[in-house]
Amino acid sequence: MDVRRRPLPSSGDRLKNQKLNPTTANYQSLLPLYLTNALFFTLFFSVAYFLLHRWRDKIRTATPLHVVTPAEIAAIVSLIASAVYLLGFFGVASRDDLSDDETILKQQHCPTPPLLAIQFPPTEEKNKTADVSLLSAEDEETVEAVVSGSVPSYSLESRLGDCRRAAAIRHEAVQRATRRSLEGLPVEGFDYESILGQCCEMPIGFVQIPVGVAGPLLLDGKEYTVPMATTEGCLVASTNRGCKAIHASGGASSVLLRDGMTRAPVVRFPSAQRAAQLKFFLEDPLNFDSLAVVFNKSSRFARLQSIQCAIAGKNLYMRFRCSTGDAMGMNMVSKGVQNVLDFLQSDFPDMDVIGISDKKAAAVNWIEGRGKSVVCEAVIKEDVVKKVLKTSVEALVELNMLKNLTGSAIAGALGGFNAHASNIVSAIYIATGQDPAQNVESSHCITMMEAVNDGKDLHISVTMPSVELEYNDKILLMVQVGTVGGGTQLASQSACLNLLGVKGASKESPGANSRLLATIVAGSVLAGELSLMSAIAAGQLVKSHMKFNRSSRDISKIAS
Repeated sequence: MDVRRRPLPSSGDRLKNQKLNPTTANYQSLLPLYLTNALFFTLFFSVAYFLLHRWRDKIRTATPLHVVTPAEIAAIVSLIASAVYLLGFFGVASRDDLSDDETILKQQHCPTPPLLAIQFPPTEEKNKTADVSLLSAEDEETVEAVVSGSVPSYSLESRLGDCRRAAAIRHEAVQRATRRSLEGLPVEGFDYESILGQCCEMPIGFVQIPVGVAGPLLLDGKEYTVPMATTEGCLVASTNRGCKAIHASGGASSVLLRDGMTRAPVVRFPSAQRAAQLKFFLEDPLNFDSLAVVFNKSSRFARLQSIQCAIAGKNLYMRFRCSTGDAMGMNMVSKGVQNVLDFLQSDFPDMDVIGISDKKAAAVNWIEGRGKSVVCEAVIKEDVVKKVLKTSVEALVELNMLKNLTGSAIAGALGGFNAHASNIVSAIYIATGQDPAQNVESSHCITMMEAVNDGKDLHISVTMPSVELEYNDKILLMVQVGTVGGGTQLASQSACLNLLGVKGASKESPGANSRLLATIVAGSVLAGELSLMSAIAAGQLVKSHMKFNRSSRDISKIAS
C-alpha cells in the first residue's frame, strides 16, 4: 500500500507557479503583504493616470501615439507588472494552483495513511525542506492572521481540518513572526494526524534522527537485532562489537527483579500528630486490602503492591507502588492515587493535597527501584577479550574498579556507576517511542567486572533498578487492543518495536512484552559497557572517535 500524500511540485512547477501567482512565491517581498498590495495598487493607478494624461496631450497636439518617451516606456512596463501582480493575487491567473487546497478544504479532515514506516522522497531535491512557501491565497491570509494574533496557532488543526496543512501554515507563520529561517526543517513526509492530541502540540515539522542496528544480541537463548536512534558516531558500532563479544562467548542472561511503577503525593496536615496518624493507618496491614480495592478501580491492569510513608514535620509523603501490565502506567497510577486520596478524605478531612512527584533523579528510585528492576550478566571468554575486544581481563577489571566504581564515588554520582549506560538507553528509547526524559532514572546502572575461571575469563554484569518504559501509553497498544493509548500511530517507532518482537501488548501474559523490552535494554547496555570499557583499556577510544566520529565532507559546499 502506498502512503497517500500530496506530491511536492517539481522545480519547473514551482517556477510556473511563481510566474502565475507572485503572492505564492518564496518571500517575494520583504514588506508585509498588506503593504505590498498597497504599493502595487498605488503604482497601478498612478501610472494609468500618467499614461492617460500623456495620451490626451498627444491627441491635442496631433503627436503620433506610437512615439513614446523613456518615461512612458517605464510607465507602460510598471502598468503591466502591477496588473499581473493584482490578477495573480486575486486568483484570476492561478486557479489551477488552488485546486488541491480547495479539495482539501472541502474534505475537512486529515487523511489517515496506512501503518507504514515514514517514507521520504528518494531524490536529493525532494529531501530538502518542504516548500511550504507555495501557499494559496487563502493560506496566505491564514498565515497573516496567525502572525497578527487574530487566529491562535493552536487552533489551526480544528479550523482547517487538515493536520499537514496546519503544520505548513504554522511553519511559515513562525518564520515570518521570528524573521528566522526554518530551512532544513521538513514538513512533508510525516503523518501529523497520528500525533494530534497525543504526542506533540503545534507541530511545525519533524526532526530526522538516523536509526542504526546493533546485534544480534544473544540474550536468554534468543537473538535480538537492537534498533538505536542516535546522532553520536561510534555508538552503534561500539554496541555492535559488544554484542559480537557476548555472542561469541555463549550469550548473556537476565533476571527481572521487580516490576512496579510508583507515584509519591505529598499531603499536609495542621499538625505532625495528624500526619503520623495517617502514616500509621496506611502502613497497617489490616487496611491494605481495602485501600487496594479503591486503588485498583483506576484500571483493569493496575494492582496496588505497597505504600511507603515518610514524614517531614506536618507533611506526609506517600509512595504508592503498583503493577501496570504492559503500560508504564503513569496515568493509571495517578488515577489510583487520586482514588485513595478521595477515599481518605472522609476520615481525614483536614488533609490538604499539595502535589505529586514527577521525573527526576532520586536516591529512593536507585535504592528501591521504579518501573522494571533488571540485572543482566555474561561471562566473556579470554580469547574473545583478546581477539574481539583487543584488551585483557586484568585491564578491564582494574579499569572498572578505578573508573566506574571509585571514580563515580569520588564524583558523588547518584546511580551513575557505569561507563555510558545513558547513551544506549536514550538511543533505544528514541527508536522505540519511549519518553526520552525517563532516561534520567532509567540509566541508573552499576557495572561490575571480575575475573573468573582462575582469572582467565571475565564476568560482567549491569544492574539497573529503575528501567521506566512508556510502553503502550502513547504508541504501543496497536490494533489488537483498540484505541487505548493512541492506536496505531507513529509507524517508525512501531516498526522498531516489531523488529524486537515486542510490538503491542501481550494477550497471554499482560506485561510480558514490557518486561522483555526492559531486559533487552539491559542486555544492550551490557554490550555497550563491555565495548566502551575495552576501548578505553586498549587506548582506542580517542583514536576511533577521531577516525569515525568526524566528517570529512565540505560543509560549505553542502550548504551552498
